[in-house]
Amino acid sequence: MFGLGPFELVMIGVVAVILFGGNLPDVARKLGGSYREFRRGINEVQQQFKVAEYEAKKTMSSIENAVTDIAKEHEEEEETSGPVAPKFKPPPSA
Repeated sequence: MFGLGPFELVMIGVVAVILFGGNLPDVARKLGGSYREFRRGINEVQQQFKVAEYEAKKTMSSIENAVTDIAKEHEEEEETSGPVAPKFKPPPSA
């Protein structure tokens, strides 16, 4: 755990008991509550990023569809119109 051996963990425990004494359960409870609030905040930020990513993908998808539709309409116009040239009419015979 964090590269700490059993001796280091025992020493940290002893120092915590010396510093906090009888208040150690309260300190641990407050530390746990702070960690819980921190995780909640991180999860909210992650959720906001996911929502923003979804909305951006949705918008990009609709833009791509609109561009594709416009391109198809333009291709259909070019295919149906074809070249326009005046028809030859022979001169009236006299």
